[in-house]
Amino acid sequence: QALLEESGGGSVQAGGSLTLSCTDPSNSFSGGCMGWFRQAPGKDREQVAFIYRTRGTTTYADSVKGRFTISQDNAKNTVSLLMDKLKPEDTAIYYCAADKSTCVASLLFGRRGFDYWGQGTQVTVSS
Repeated sequence: QALLEESGGGSVQAGGSLTLSCTDPSNSFSGGCMGWFRQAPGKDREQVAFIYRTRGTTTYADSVKGRFTISQDNAKNTVSLLMDKLKPEDTAIYYCAADKSTCVASLLFGRRGFDYWGQGTQVTVSS
């Protein structure tokens, strides 16, 4: 059984919306940090949005603040990312990531702070 199961993504025009979901079937990360990184062609993998599952506190990259919203459904062990007002520069493969530490601790090390990853899902925004 995969530790993280991603769904969502797809193609949309600029200004549109998409939702990504990441499920933790075994509830391994109920006390840790879950969220998304993204990687565009030729670029490094960058942080997008994260939630500390114990307290529900959230962290966003400046580039997505006010447009993206991360939330959790504890009954379903699922974290979701609602992406509004999408821009062409949001085009990337989005990777769900999780770690058993707090988000503050995990994000100190960037992508290296996360030991568990989803398979990635493509998001394409056309102008």
